[in-house]
Amino acid sequence: MGNTAKDILKRIKDEEIEWVDVRFTDPRGAWHHLTMCSGVIGEDELEDGLMFDGSSIEGWKAINESDMILKPDLDAVYVDPFSATPMLILICDIVEPSDGALYGRDPRSTAKRAEAYLKTTGLGDTVYIGPEPEFFMFDDVTFENSYNSSSYKLDDTELPTNSNTKYEAGNMGHRPRAKGGYFPVGPVDVTTDIRAEMVTTLMEMGLPMDKHHHEVAASQHELGLTFGKLVETCDRIQIYKYVVKMVAHAYGKTATFMPKPIKADNGSGMHTHISIWNNGKNTFAGNGYAGLSETCLYFIGGVIKHAKAINAFTNPTTNSYKRLVPGFEAPVLLAYSARNRSASCRIPYGAGEKAKRVEFRFPDPLANSYLATSALLMAGLDGIRNKIHPGDAMDKNLYDLPPKELKKVPTVCGSLREALEALTKDHAFLLEGDVFTKDQIEAYIEMKWPEVMRWETTPSAVEFDMYYSL
Repeated sequence: MGNTAKDILKRIKDEEIEWVDVRFTDPRGAWHHLTMCSGVIGEDELEDGLMFDGSSIEGWKAINESDMILKPDLDAVYVDPFSATPMLILICDIVEPSDGALYGRDPRSTAKRAEAYLKTTGLGDTVYIGPEPEFFMFDDVTFENSYNSSSYKLDDTELPTNSNTKYEAGNMGHRPRAKGGYFPVGPVDVTTDIRAEMVTTLMEMGLPMDKHHHEVAASQHELGLTFGKLVETCDRIQIYKYVVKMVAHAYGKTATFMPKPIKADNGSGMHTHISIWNNGKNTFAGNGYAGLSETCLYFIGGVIKHAKAINAFTNPTTNSYKRLVPGFEAPVLLAYSARNRSASCRIPYGAGEKAKRVEFRFPDPLANSYLATSALLMAGLDGIRNKIHPGDAMDKNLYDLPPKELKKVPTVCGSLREALEALTKDHAFLLEGDVFTKDQIEAYIEMKWPEVMRWETTPSAVEFDMYYSL
């Protein structure tokens, strides 16, 4: 049984909470908040919600229909460890004041509808999600984009470009080389304590964490967030991002979830593990390839079929496609395998039926997790419902395939433009059970097109380098 309004009010009193921070997620995946004095929060506010103006959130209401309700989920409650005085975070759904229904364009409400829809299909009662968001931390970031100039510069003591930098305290010389950051101990890895504080903070907030480590690129990191149900996991990803940025900030560093901030090193992904359970049993476990069921193979088939459309949610930025480039070690090839990580759909090794799952490797951490995981689920369910088989597994290294064989393997999108065009054509599977709405998808596409146009019409420094003197 979940929390009641009385439970929350008792907690506010017992823990001497001064502030109640109501938070919600916009279509891009950014967290927003409104901080209320705890004394004005009563049962009515907790049960019925708080009115706010939704017209100022891009991709949402028009000015003439702006009134909306922030309705707290009383089971999504956290203490904010960064507030100077005690503050309780309440994660909210967006509700229509006219009829009390979950707002069609609210990402968290979409994820709630996805979970509910799964139960109506008879294919399962629970979907478990295990995300792996990676991120970069830097010491200094500057950028500008104006009428006649555009530039950016990143710096971090870990970057291999600093091997000859003169530091006041001396240059110790220990740092990862390009693509040389995977699992080194100190003094090469100098950020162990920062990551440890991030994990400790997340655990204190109630998140299930199991590890942290340096990633392949210089200044790239990952914290181990374990699996959970769809909506609760998406909430945890929002908290994960918030804590990473805030702890980095406290150490005088800056964290980003951009997939590809550095040209000559690995990008950041958000590998996403999925399994569907029914009556306490894993429906993805069977006696087929790698111990998978036919249900699981159909799920993979659905994701592969609709991958280009769901790229608009799993890889929602122009920067996303600087990571997803053919010919590099990027998960662009839509194949499945238990033996190699070159396939975008990997079957991780796990002992026993409970561990059977699929890992989709193409999503990245700028995805709005509520929309991305819901889209992955809907694509997979379409595959199960229509028995879309993915074909044979590809156990050879896909990066070494000859061109003739490579042509037969489908790929993810090569640009945000392609992803939005694919979503425009292929979205009927998302509308099943009213999980996504046509209005929501159209508004999302309309919101994202200006990003494409801004990117495609802005000259870059590399173009001056390649073309100025021709």
